[in-house]
Amino acid sequence: MDSNKRSSFAEMAAQARRDIIRMVGAAKSGHPGGSLSSTDFLTVLFSDVMKQDAAGFTRDAKGKDAFILSAGHITPIYYSLLSLNGYIERDELATFRKFGTRLQGHPCVNGGVKGITQVSGSLGQGLSCALGIALAKKLDKEDNKVFVLVGDGESEEGQIWEAAMFAAHQKVDNVIAMTDWNGQQIDGTVENVGGLGDLKAKWEAFGWNVVFCEDGHDFAQICAAFDKALSACGKGKPVMILFKTEMGHGVDFMAGTCAWHGKAPAAEQVEAALKQLPTTKIGDFKM
Repeated sequence: MDSNKRSSFAEMAAQARRDIIRMVGAAKSGHPGGSLSSTDFLTVLFSDVMKQDAAGFTRDAKGKDAFILSAGHITPIYYSLLSLNGYIERDELATFRKFGTRLQGHPCVNGGVKGITQVSGSLGQGLSCALGIALAKKLDKEDNKVFVLVGDGESEEGQIWEAAMFAAHQKVDNVIAMTDWNGQQIDGTVENVGGLGDLKAKWEAFGWNVVFCEDGHDFAQICAAFDKALSACGKGKPVMILFKTEMGHGVDFMAGTCAWHGKAPAAEQVEAALKQLPTTKIGDFKM
């Protein structure tokens, strides 16, 4: 992998993690765990893979790729990457979860935030929405893709698997779904709560082309996974990338536990977390 590209990804991801901690800490609410686990592959998606730009963004995604955050609670990473890629001003991150502002706890379209295609937060629904957009693109004879991120805990929702069956049956081969497979959910491990088992085998059994990324924090592996997913599009099957990640990755006391699914760090914990995260040339947003 090109060293300059790797460095660019690393800097953006580091800044995104700092943003996540500061946003959730200041709001005294939010979801840091899943935001931190999905930071690296979403950084690559937004900065290098997805054919979408802030200047030309429209909710109908005409002539552009589209993205839906089905796991709608992890808006800290979503908003951070929107700011880092020019969709919103960096300092707007300071308004996160404040009453009446545009950056609510779940994605909202009322404020006209560039980059937000779909309201989400009721878990399980985003994949169905993505399929609708993907089918519309087929009708319009567009070659663009629809990306959608679901969580592994979210994948206990029945609607996910209804959508999975529909997508395979209708050959929706211009959708690339991603699963943040961090093994944790709100009150325990995914295996203890719902027992998903072998997700790769499940998605393959439902008729999807599955790409497995063993380390969803390694940029070379992430890029290779996206390359495989893109090359699989247009061949009659929907595509799922399974990214194996670590909940709370990057902050030692948040890593690998469900405790930080939806818990805000106290001021001293914010300080401790930021000491572990490198500063960047980009710089922190103003509070």
